[in-house]
Amino acid sequence: MKAYYSIFLMTLPLLMPIQLSANEMAADDNYVPSLMTDTPYEGRQLAIKLVRKTIGTIQTDAGAKHRVRAKYAEDPALLMDAAELVAIEFKTIAIANDYWRK
Repeated sequence: MKAYYSIFLMTLPLLMPIQLSANEMAADDNYVPSLMTDTPYEGRQLAIKLVRKTIGTIQTDAGAKHRVRAKYAEDPALLMDAAELVAIEFKTIAIANDYWRK
């Protein structure tokens, strides 16, 4: 959890200038109409999508994203931080789906 907070604190200044109202967002920006999924696998895929979209929203410079990828691709700690973000999103989705209990 410590890594999550450090990543959050590092990215917080990047979030500040992004202030879109509902009217400014296009309909296709709603890539998460629901957290409900049929299976845990679909939930995990949604969690990955949420993390990727969040990073894409924070860092809009494609060149910068590719430069950073080269750094974290070789750093196990950074890869584990990314996996932790997916796990946090997946936990939220699992709770929303009552852990896929029928």
